[in-house]
Amino acid sequence: MRSTALLLRDLLEGELGLATFVKTTGGKGLHVQVPLDATVDFDTARHFALDVGNLLASRNPGLATTEQRKEKRGDLVYLDIMRNAYAQLAVAPYSVRARPGAPVATPLNWDEVDDKLRPGQFTIATVPDRISDLGRSGDPWAGMGRRGSGLTRAQERLRRLTA
Repeated sequence: MRSTALLLRDLLEGELGLATFVKTTGGKGLHVQVPLDATVDFDTARHFALDVGNLLASRNPGLATTEQRKEKRGDLVYLDIMRNAYAQLAVAPYSVRARPGAPVATPLNWDEVDDKLRPGQFTIATVPDRISDLGRSGDPWAGMGRRGSGLTRAQERLRRLTA
């Protein structure tokens, strides 16, 4: 999961020129967020996410897939683009999940996406201390609202990568 998230960041930032932010889901996954501006509608965002996911999966066939059916994807990391649509639910930052241990969806700095990161690491009991510590080191998602962009350039770059 961690290496897939880092590969996705490298594709989105390095090759497509988009800002990215990451958070735990409060489960086993990671959410990679790309702030977009108001010029991007839901259908455009969803199609773009699917195309990016398909490219990442094709580059890493033994690691990731966009296949929705669990029985067809085996042990591959599922690149879930299904939350990129109108009225789809996503886990908000600092949401407590209804799971044992009360894990919390937690914004991260990219350097925290390493081999020490574990599912359930951030919980309702540990996140207050993390937030207090972040007061000294800075919010991992600071400035996200100012980083929103359109997708025109990124779509053109993606077209060239998939041509």
